[in-house]
Amino acid sequence: MALTDDLARIAAAAQALAGPGEQVTGVLAAEPLDVGRVYLCAYDSGAWLVLDDAGTALDDRRVVKDAAQLAALCEVAADLGGGDDLAELRVRLRELRETDAPAGIEEAERAAAAVAAALGDDPRVATTEFLDRIGALQRQLEVALGTASVSPFATALQQALPAVEELAADVERNYKGPLA
Repeated sequence: MALTDDLARIAAAAQALAGPGEQVTGVLAAEPLDVGRVYLCAYDSGAWLVLDDAGTALDDRRVVKDAAQLAALCEVAADLGGGDDLAELRVRLRELRETDAPAGIEEAERAAAAVAAALGDDPRVATTEFLDRIGALQRQLEVALGTASVSPFATALQQALPAVEELAADVERNYKGPLA
């Protein structure tokens, strides 16, 4: 079964657990370490719920927090590593190769293509492996572009940590049901 099918199935299960007039607004898949796949479900009321693959609501505070943090970190990493900036960079690198052909341009193009391929299309499952892979590929791209000292990607990801923690706290505060 494709991830999109799983997300639709879980969205239906989450909707069945919604309160009167409440609607599911999003579902993210995550695989926290030692847990397996879970689904972070958001409701238009501001409530949250984490479901397992069977569509059962989880009540383990650690699992809920880990899923929220991992999903948020992966979303931030994908936003920082891709999007319009990456597409624009790839166009600019191609133009530079065609006009000036500076040394190392092919390496930079390969690194940018590898980042784009790793980001793939949405939806994706949030995993620590995804974070590691995007981080390593971003670093290769940064080195190819001449950023050998401090990693702008790692710095930006680190700066996003307070927002990631705030989201996890919001999920815990507004969880539909008690957490153990």
